[in-house]
Amino acid sequence: MILTDNETKIDLLNNEAIAKTIIELLREKPERPVTVGVHGDWGAGKSSVLEMIEANLATDANVLCIKFNGWRFQGFEDAKIALIEGIVTGLVENRPLLTKAGDAVKDIFARIDWLKVARKGGGLAFTAFTGIPTPDQVSDVVETLKGIFADPAKLATQDNYDKAIDGVQGLLKPGESKNVPKEIDAFRKAFDNLLKQAGIQQLIVLIDDLDRCLPDTAIETLEAVRLFVFTDRTAFIVAADEAMIEYAVRKHFPELPDTTGPRDYARNYLEKLIQVPFRIPALGETETRIYVTLLLVGAELADDDPAYASLIGVARELLKRPWKAAGLDAQTVKTTLGDKAPQVQNALTLSDQIGPILASGTQGNPRQIKRFLNTLLLRHQTAIARGFGDEVKLPVLAKLMLAERFLSRLFDQIASAAARHPDGQCEDLAALEAVSEEKETPKRKRNGSKNTGRDDDTPPVVVSASNESPILIEWKAADAIRAWARLSPSLADVDLRPYLFVTKDRKDYFGAASVLGRLAAVVEKLLGPKLSVQAFEGELKQLVPAEAAQVFEELRGRIMGGDAFDTAPPGVNGLAVLVRAHPTLQANLLDLLEALPRDRCGPWPASGWEGVIKEADAVARFEKLLEGWSTSKSSFLKTTATAALRTRQKAGR
Repeated sequence: MILTDNETKIDLLNNEAIAKTIIELLREKPERPVTVGVHGDWGAGKSSVLEMIEANLATDANVLCIKFNGWRFQGFEDAKIALIEGIVTGLVENRPLLTKAGDAVKDIFARIDWLKVARKGGGLAFTAFTGIPTPDQVSDVVETLKGIFADPAKLATQDNYDKAIDGVQGLLKPGESKNVPKEIDAFRKAFDNLLKQAGIQQLIVLIDDLDRCLPDTAIETLEAVRLFVFTDRTAFIVAADEAMIEYAVRKHFPELPDTTGPRDYARNYLEKLIQVPFRIPALGETETRIYVTLLLVGAELADDDPAYASLIGVARELLKRPWKAAGLDAQTVKTTLGDKAPQVQNALTLSDQIGPILASGTQGNPRQIKRFLNTLLLRHQTAIARGFGDEVKLPVLAKLMLAERFLSRLFDQIASAAARHPDGQCEDLAALEAVSEEKETPKRKRNGSKNTGRDDDTPPVVVSASNESPILIEWKAADAIRAWARLSPSLADVDLRPYLFVTKDRKDYFGAASVLGRLAAVVEKLLGPKLSVQAFEGELKQLVPAEAAQVFEELRGRIMGGDAFDTAPPGVNGLAVLVRAHPTLQANLLDLLEALPRDRCGPWPASGWEGVIKEADAVARFEKLLEGWSTSKSSFLKTTATAALRTRQKAGR
């Protein structure tokens, strides 16, 4: 079961209200040119709003909707020409009356051809402020084409050459005085004439995915829109994230004056082009829960199922006043779906469990919600295919994935502990879930009960017991972690190892844990900064030699596996403390130092080993290493090693 991420005409978010508002605005005065912006973050539903606008206008014979996706044209054609030609071609193809308007059609295409030749033949980009090349530029194009004749390899045939010259020169009639303003006006008049002969009241151009385009493509498309801004009976609806367009403006116009500030200029550029902005609001908690329910129910039932359509209708009524609704409760769904309700029971349970935290974690973004649900369902299906599906329950997996997605440090800590535990449990998590229910005062309850008097803005007082681990203390102090811990189901007695195995696509928590067992926690501590690892020397002395060697090998693998030696890798300070606590590991340390790529190392290998390398044989090996490093191609290592040798010689070594 996969939730598709394509734009849709099925409205699960009540965004049809935005689509209808835009349509009413456009149709109120169809003769008036207007540019509308549909703004929203990545995945907010902008494309779906355009789909709804097109679907609602499909039966109106007085309106013609033309769609343009700049992202699809990126890299194939100049975006400015592509949009202009796409609009005119769509108009001609969709209005049979224009077959009789031969002269008007030829005139407008001749002007487009002129722009094409100017772009391709002379390699000239249209100016950012006019959209039309000057007569001098066109004359330069003609000269350029004539120059091509000297190199026949650049032109397929003599016939093509003649046609190109005639096509460009034909646009500049002898004795005719032309300038940029007149050319702009002429193009618009030719287009306006074409609209009149098409027999429509309004042409609406839907432009999508500009925020996916490279900056130059986005700006070229917007510059083409400016050619039509003052053309009667023409409307543009541009769907884009404002922040991405502002970024494109700054990249395309790097020479913007410092006095105005690039962001202010970018914002002004967009606001001058977009006359009426609409921003798609983020989903709140109730809206997210309704959306998740509809998505999961829709994955079980067909889109055209009458029962599903009825449920969408009920949801839309609730979405009209989301501040008064609590979501689609089980009884409402059961009554609406009738005998199909048992098919979607798991969907309802899952929606109740993950809806609240998913709303805040995704900032109410529909695409992120879909991606989360798809990953959840795919991982569950993977567990089934591998033969341990019965050990992976969707609610438990969902709760863990919420931590993985939105509280990644928490997830890593839980996973590392569970991978080491003989029963796959996390003892600190059990304690957290217990205190979260007992000591946390809820800000509000779903049954409508009032708060107990504590100000919502006042953080709870966390009293830590002396025997609590540092990790548990850290978790109890974080509001987001306590909110996550209160979610059902409880994970206190759950063997989390099957769930961690399902999430191995992110990180393998079993590699080190399965070999090291409880020593994995020691390794993690020794990967910390210098000041913190020095405090562990007493604890390290409690390790038996075999355990110390095991920890050393894990640290060595981490250091060498990172393949970055300009600065001391994480774990080097831990190795120093470990070897000081277990001197028998000095030979192992020198083996590691000898294996380092000396020409790629910073200064760190040549210093900091005082009190670590002490035995005579080890000291001799280290001094020999210093001699070799003193001739390294790495200037930092060479300088440090030379200084260390000089110091040792002065000390009488």
